[in-house]
Amino acid sequence: MKQFLLSVGLACLWVLPTLAQIGSYHKPAEWLTHEATILQWPHNNLYGPWYREDVSPTFVAMTQALSQNETVWILAYDLDEWDFIEETLFDAGGVDWDNVVIWNVPTDDVWVRDNGPTFVEYPEDNWYVLDWGFNGWGNDTPYELCDAVPGLFADFYGYDYLNLNAMVLEGGAIVHDGNGTLMATRSSIVHPSRNPDLTEEEINDYLQTYLGVEQIIWLDGVYGQDITDQHIDGFIKFANDSTIVTMNEADLAYWLVDADDRALISNAQNLEGEPYNIVTLPLTAENVVTTYDLNLGYKGSYCNYYIANELVIVPTYDDVNDQIAIDILQEVHPDREVIGVDVRNLYAYGGMIACVTKEIPEGVVPLTVFEAEASDAMLGAPYPNPAVSGTTFALSAPLPESAVLEVHDTRGRSVRRLVVSAGSNHILLDLSDVATGVYHCTLRSPKRNYGMQKLVNE
Repeated sequence: MKQFLLSVGLACLWVLPTLAQIGSYHKPAEWLTHEATILQWPHNNLYGPWYREDVSPTFVAMTQALSQNETVWILAYDLDEWDFIEETLFDAGGVDWDNVVIWNVPTDDVWVRDNGPTFVEYPEDNWYVLDWGFNGWGNDTPYELCDAVPGLFADFYGYDYLNLNAMVLEGGAIVHDGNGTLMATRSSIVHPSRNPDLTEEEINDYLQTYLGVEQIIWLDGVYGQDITDQHIDGFIKFANDSTIVTMNEADLAYWLVDADDRALISNAQNLEGEPYNIVTLPLTAENVVTTYDLNLGYKGSYCNYYIANELVIVPTYDDVNDQIAIDILQEVHPDREVIGVDVRNLYAYGGMIACVTKEIPEGVVPLTVFEAEASDAMLGAPYPNPAVSGTTFALSAPLPESAVLEVHDTRGRSVRRLVVSAGSNHILLDLSDVATGVYHCTLRSPKRNYGMQKLVNE
């Protein structure tokens, strides 16, 4: 079972590329196999009462669907939110708990597509975590907690950390075909609210170097249209390396995409000079109305969908066009099941499915847990195991720093937290007041993970 509590500090290595690396990083396409999907669970600390309750059903539905085929990393604001998430998911049912990780990481908001980590390879199978700057869509909202998330993932996974905070880049501002071409809106990137000290040429260099793209198709976008300044992922999606999913001309105009940008979309070509296959989705037939009967006064997009391992998750709005969009995308993605998830309440705050999901590519595994060097004080198997009233963990070497042994049950609840002093070579654990059952024990400092063991208490 992968559900466990993680609460970590930031201790990442700042890596700068050598000349040999320039242009050699590669970001895998979303439709390739994932290790996991990240969700930042809603809480009431930004928008006030009822937000969490109104929006959580969307996150429950995504967790139910995603956990059947890949790990779901859920970021919980604090331990109270942890309990709420756990209880909500257990009450809902349909979750594969072997594929759920709940991580105690505070966030400002739910939009992990924009602030979450980007994993890139250089060379093949050697992973880096990119930490682009995030400033709350141009200092429009609180952002410091969300801005820290990529560094925390780099620290946990143990991969090299590329501090790219010199450039602000939100994930929703770009889409790419996985084969060297990227599309983006200038209004969300090349603007004083994001990157006042960078020219477009310098921004191009960042994107080409760290994402491994060779061609950038810039749309102008519309600054001030919404809080994102017209993120491209609201109206364009690469379904694969040859297909763009978007809207028809009239709907793009409704979305305030101007004529020049519409022409760039319809005439877009890949690196080989071949035109993309264009597939259009409708907007909702009616203005979106939330479950609590608030008419938002505007229609909803189906383009902001997410491609999971065996699923495609499409935003739906209780609208007659929901099924039409699902049927079109089923033809575009014949190897995956296309399902709808209701986003009406989430949409009231400005986003849809892709906005609240972030993929971790296949091959990214926690090096700090599974590939620590033998010289480290790794947590050995407990003896006896099964235990009756207590057990002992041997360490492979004296512990070089103070750490915490965290014991949690199969529902992810912490039942024991024990501080282990630097220099210790074994740990005694008293279980006399702990219920019988299976437990997961993790030894961790703010800097690294010293291992995890499974324990049965009888």
